[in-house]
Amino acid sequence: MENGIANLLGALSLAVMDRIEQGAREVVGRGGETPAALIVIGYGQGMTNDKLRRILGLSHSGTVRLVDRLVSDRLVERRGGKDGREVALHLTASGAASRNELLASRLSAVTSLLDVLSSTERKQLATLIRELLARQDTSEMDRFTICRMCDDRVCTNCPLPTSKGQHAR
Repeated sequence: MENGIANLLGALSLAVMDRIEQGAREVVGRGGETPAALIVIGYGQGMTNDKLRRILGLSHSGTVRLVDRLVSDRLVERRGGKDGREVALHLTASGAASRNELLASRLSAVTSLLDVLSSTERKQLATLIRELLARQDTSEMDRFTICRMCDDRVCTNCPLPTSKGQHAR
């Protein structure tokens, strides 16, 4: 039974990701980690190349190339960081607008899959998904990685725990 559920969940996950990726390409003309980078930088938490690299799972050089493209596309700008040695990444006005379009596109892509469910079924699914997420063993960095495409304006109470081994089971 678990293999069947896992297989179905895997198929659904790919269907969701394919729709999100297609929408992202339509918004920013790029796929890969570019959309996630725009969303993560937009969280406004003093994002640096190193933190972005860890969240996106990229190499240092891959992150530098990604940020260089975002700067070249005038979506991101580099500013002095907290200690004078770090470089902080910030969205430009165009980057913020693209981020908003990405988030709207992502929600639309996922919502279109849920439209076939009744209101009751959507509530049941929401409960199950929140419970699945709440039971994961996640560090703060895991949470950033898992939530790298989340709209923080919609998800104001993330169910993912942020300290491995410190949450109730």
